[in-house]
Amino acid sequence: MTSEFMGPPWQADWTKEAEANRSALPTEACLLVDAARAELVTAKDPYFRGIDSDRELPAGMSVEPVQSTRPGGEHVLYFDHGRGWLRYHFAPRIADPQIVIDECFWQ
Repeated sequence: MTSEFMGPPWQADWTKEAEANRSALPTEACLLVDAARAELVTAKDPYFRGIDSDRELPAGMSVEPVQSTRPGGEHVLYFDHGRGWLRYHFAPRIADPQIVIDECFWQ
């Protein structure tokens, strides 16, 4: 075990509900979800803290906290110009940092 904080790529897990929602999407929407997830697990900071920190995301993607008063809490990664989103939280454990995707939605 190392004492340093691990970096990307992060482990990602889906809740059963989020995985079921993703599986029910049409193929083209699943591809968009997969691209959004790839951006999330490779981000230096999954919470995209700081001014313009999400500027490196592809066009049509953005990130914001669910509650502005909890910048270390749940976040939403919007994709497909806001037509879909992944709601997630990050567990920054030293031994096993992980992103948990709680909600997957696309309309």
